[in-house]
Amino acid sequence: MVFSSIVFLFRFLPLFFILYYLAPERVKNLILFLGSLVFYAWGEPVYVLLMLFSTAADYVHGRLLGRLRGKRGARYVLLSSVVINLGVLCFFKYADFLMETVNALFGADLPHPGLPLPIGISFYTFQTMSYTIDVYRGQAKAQKNLLDFGVYVAMFPQLIAGPIVKYRDVEKSLHRRSVDLCSVSDGLKRFCLGLGKKVLLANQLGALWVLVSGMDARNVSMLTAWLGILAYAFQIYFDFSGYSDMAIGLGKMLGFRFPENFDYPYISASVTEFWRRWHVSLGSWFREYVYFPLGGNRKGLPRQLLNILIVWVLTGIWHGAGWNFLLWGLWFAVALMLEKLFLKKLLSWLPRGIGICYTALVVLVGWVLFALDTPAGIWGYLRAMAGMAGGLVDRQAMYLGRQYGLLFLMAVAASLPFVRSLANRARESRTGFGIAAYHFGEKFIPAAILLLSIAGIVDATYNPFLYFRF
Repeated sequence: MVFSSIVFLFRFLPLFFILYYLAPERVKNLILFLGSLVFYAWGEPVYVLLMLFSTAADYVHGRLLGRLRGKRGARYVLLSSVVINLGVLCFFKYADFLMETVNALFGADLPHPGLPLPIGISFYTFQTMSYTIDVYRGQAKAQKNLLDFGVYVAMFPQLIAGPIVKYRDVEKSLHRRSVDLCSVSDGLKRFCLGLGKKVLLANQLGALWVLVSGMDARNVSMLTAWLGILAYAFQIYFDFSGYSDMAIGLGKMLGFRFPENFDYPYISASVTEFWRRWHVSLGSWFREYVYFPLGGNRKGLPRQLLNILIVWVLTGIWHGAGWNFLLWGLWFAVALMLEKLFLKKLLSWLPRGIGICYTALVVLVGWVLFALDTPAGIWGYLRAMAGMAGGLVDRQAMYLGRQYGLLFLMAVAASLPFVRSLANRARESRTGFGIAAYHFGEKFIPAAILLLSIAGIVDATYNPFLYFRF
């Protein structure tokens, strides 16, 4: 079940919120937990058992860590938790890929499990791991109530694709939270904006990427190739940030405050800045639980560069079982290491616009590595982007430019912070017109986006969430 579906919007969500808001405070967590299980089981009923196993395992490990805090045995309990979590994740996510790789390299015929990837396993595994690590460190108290811990793991707004929420950030809300009309209204507006990003922008631009990436790269002109990868860049941004907006909005309607996951990444003037603005919760997880424990930047430049390499190899692998994801991680590792060595200082001396163009080029090449899964496909598309395939411009490129030009302009506007700045200025305006314009837009724009999105969903044939497969 995806957020941008008729089933979710008109069946699951209304029924769930009726039950949730009418329920007494003491049973709200039970309603939320059961509703989350139904949400997850809608598409993959068998894998509910896997999520429940992960929940139970880390609940037990957390209780043991709470009792053994400061004692020698705590380290072994933590190691057990990490091994179980990573073992389950690696088996379901990488077993097939590893067997296929071994068979291809050595001509073997080893069997592989052939199991489908459980949706959201990378996200909820990292959440439960952060919980046991925080309890071990003394940064969070062990949760004694199994139902409350189950709500933390299974909460449907952020279960499938984040944001990755640390237990200590929602610990108090799991026990007691308040929901008022203001928070429900704010959450609903945030949900509508995220839905619009997904349906009105990501889906439409994704159709262009599907068209271009399906062409024979040997005949693709440079302009067509750039239009295609720009479409993918905007698609994955609006797809994922739209999902995060919807998750944050639903969280507000439930009484939770989830962390922001995106901060206008396409205005970044360096790759370092880009990764502080893109998928913030994942970057924060790797910094806190991998980069800093490895030493961060405290043990000299060579060790810092090695730590960056390790983190980005793991980041690439986290995204998927494929050589292209490893290559994608290495690509950004090299870019970040060069910035640590000299490039970031050089960029700080240059006009910001040059840094933005440089970052955009690095990121767009990275999206080619991310989106295409064969070396021939990646190389062929990069050659087309360099004008070494089907020439510079052709009729196909001009046609696509005319067809999607307005949509690209809308995508550029929606990916820049000036719209938010205008809204803030209107809200803080002391003139009657400015305040009236803000209140009108605050109510009219989300409603209009919701209606247009519903119309788009009803008529849509292309409606995936890209990060579901990670």
